[in-house]
Amino acid sequence: MPTTTTAALDSFNPATGELVGSVPITPAPEIPAIVARARKALQSWGSLTAQERADIIRPAGKALADRAEELGELLTREMGKPLAEGVGECRGTGEGLSEEVDEIARAVAPEILEGEAVKTTLYHDPLGVCAAITPWNFPLAMPHWMVLPSLVAGNTVVLKPSEQTPLIAQAYADILNEVLPEGVLQVVHGADDQGKALVAADVDLIAFTGSKEVGQKIMQAAAGGLKRLILELGSKDPLIVLEGADLDAAATFAARNSFRNCGQVCVSTERIYVQESVKDAFMDKLIEQSKAYTVGNGLDEGTVIGPMIDENQKNHVVAQVQDATRKGARIVFGGEPRDGQFISPTVLDDVTHEMDIMKTETFGPVACVMGVKDIEQAVELANDTEYGLGGAVFGPEDQARAVARRLTSAMVGVNRGLGGAPGSPWVGAKQSGYSYHSGPMGHRQFCQVRVVSEPKAE
Repeated sequence: MPTTTTAALDSFNPATGELVGSVPITPAPEIPAIVARARKALQSWGSLTAQERADIIRPAGKALADRAEELGELLTREMGKPLAEGVGECRGTGEGLSEEVDEIARAVAPEILEGEAVKTTLYHDPLGVCAAITPWNFPLAMPHWMVLPSLVAGNTVVLKPSEQTPLIAQAYADILNEVLPEGVLQVVHGADDQGKALVAADVDLIAFTGSKEVGQKIMQAAAGGLKRLILELGSKDPLIVLEGADLDAAATFAARNSFRNCGQVCVSTERIYVQESVKDAFMDKLIEQSKAYTVGNGLDEGTVIGPMIDENQKNHVVAQVQDATRKGARIVFGGEPRDGQFISPTVLDDVTHEMDIMKTETFGPVACVMGVKDIEQAVELANDTEYGLGGAVFGPEDQARAVARRLTSAMVGVNRGLGGAPGSPWVGAKQSGYSYHSGPMGHRQFCQVRVVSEPKAE
């Protein structure tokens, strides 16, 4: 009798090249049946209240937190970030889960509106089956950001994690599936073929984080069925440093936000505009800060920056730096070639908008500094991009706040990073996003609003 073999998706440690583990690739022709199982599970799961669903999921938080050390090591071996960051990503996800499911349940609870003669109830019903397609740079946190609100809102989910980090995503799903009914959360493994098949399947919502180019293809493919979309795409975040800024704080932020996670963060600082009067002093402080970012295997003690995720990403960053230096930029820190998939933190001076590194997303540990004569030029250059995810302004408080309001980024920090107060949504403007998630406003993006009105009782 012939046997059927399933191809394996291998996951390699980007720091060492060693095999971390494998998962079976999901045959693309099987994906419609997987989605059909999710739709079958939808009826009973969606009939529960949001709070009932939250209470079912709640024990998974303790399991994630209790296993944070084990999961964090797996995450680091698979993706490369320093072990403390890997463990922190897993522990934070677990410890925050209970509070988060309650926040989601409150956000999607029915709302009552009343007029003189009418009472209206706004229901936030499940949309249906959600396809969650997630990236590798935060390989547990990003699936969590999409899966959790979708589930509490009453949807069922088919998760396709990045083909570069399948193991940690599968571990996350396995923990949730210890408490979830069968078919409510399923995982599809693979690359482009699996992603295309999932987008084409009978899903109602596609939540995706990744490149602008892939987001555009998803939007085109979803148009025929008018499928709902939540897309977080590329970015080219600016930092503006004004006269009168706390230069120590600005340089500390610039280094951290340019280099953390080896620059592989959607809201990394990729362009720095500094008023000429303070540029030299700022540059000295930035170079000094950059010395603290040691590069190495994420499992080794003292490592602050791990490797790039793969050779292609490293080559992209190296090519951008080489293009910039050919066109007149100067490497004032770092830039040394390294073996394997490692890149030294690099500071570039004298960059211009004629260079690709100031226009195209880098996603690597490079701080690009450009002097500007005044605020008007800083704002004009900061807004000279197709993207609009995040940004930051450091300077005298009132002045920095006024500059922040002129930026076309959707999220801007004033004398700090862009992360908002609890309840703030995560939003992209321009070609950085379509719809949004997180916070009560974001949680409701996973719902279909229904409006039921009736005469008001006298």
